[in-house]
Amino acid sequence: MKFFMTEAWAQSSQPTIGTDVDFWLTLIIFSAFFLIYYVLVIRPRLSRHKERFKMIASLGKGDEIITNGGLLGKVIQMGDSFLLLELADGIEIKVEKNAVSRTVPKGTIKGL
Repeated sequence: MKFFMTEAWAQSSQPTIGTDVDFWLTLIIFSAFFLIYYVLVIRPRLSRHKERFKMIASLGKGDEIITNGGLLGKVIQMGDSFLLLELADGIEIKVEKNAVSRTVPKGTIKGL
């Protein structure tokens, strides 16, 4: 019956040497994972957030923008948190500043 069950060996009650090394090795591995995650995920997201904030802060009257909903229009009035967009002649809508997806070069609306 021995080949069906392995014999259990009793463990000694003395602490093993190297538990300090295991702790530091684990700490170094977790630190390396966090560093890789920071470089690959967090840092690019922060830089995109800064660029978007600069773009929204630099908006002015006459700029042509695209909203998150896909509307293309020209800024005709600026408020603290809203923009008045002209989509076509006589068609104006109010849009929140945070809904601006990107700016497009001037003359894009006439080119369409």
